[in-house]
Amino acid sequence: MSDATAVLEGADLVKTYVGGDGSIVHVLDGVSLSVARGEIVAIVGASGAGKSTLLHVLGALDVPNAGTVRIGGRTLAGLDDLALAELRNRSVGFVFQFHHLLREFSALENVMMPLLIGGEDEGAARRRAAELLERVGLASRAHHRPGELSGGEQQRTAVARALAVEPAVFLADEPSGNLDHATAEVLHDLLVTLARDLEIGMVVVTHNRSLAGRADRVLLLENGRLSHVPVREEVS
Repeated sequence: MSDATAVLEGADLVKTYVGGDGSIVHVLDGVSLSVARGEIVAIVGASGAGKSTLLHVLGALDVPNAGTVRIGGRTLAGLDDLALAELRNRSVGFVFQFHHLLREFSALENVMMPLLIGGEDEGAARRRAAELLERVGLASRAHHRPGELSGGEQQRTAVARALAVEPAVFLADEPSGNLDHATAEVLHDLLVTLARDLEIGMVVVTHNRSLAGRADRVLLLENGRLSHVPVREEVS
């Protein structure tokens, strides 16, 4: 049954792969979770446990073998590739460990890109991008290319880009994994503030104890299943 308060839901998700020996590997084995507006959920677990796979399934980058995903109350099952892409581009913001910014474009142009792809007027896209860069503390760096930005500035630009289309759901895969401690803490503060202020449902895959500790809930993915971890418990 769908949770009317959730912006993101996964129900009984199964994802399998065929191993090198021909055996079936259950990466996700009946995973269920829901994320409310403004809530931060951290997913932790050992490397190779399937955390990124779960994030990709929740964000419509991958399709489960079984189970249901709903984004903003809309079920993904049965949607064709075009409809999935449209829903993903309109409703989901992604940030990965590596920023994937386009190096030939400025920070402002990178943030504008999703809006232009979605058919937004260039002037409106420019204004929106400038507002977002100011929000993440990069107004003075708007016309710098990625190679002229620090690692933390590049990642904050990626966050601004992910928010350009005002998504209901924000998914981050090890967003601070490539940053030093001090820079990571700045990013963590920013993510929490954005989730609260913009009321975005946020799912963060992380090995970082500080970031996991800021979440409303911490879930451990192990042997294809999710279990609750007390927020203050040490995570590896």
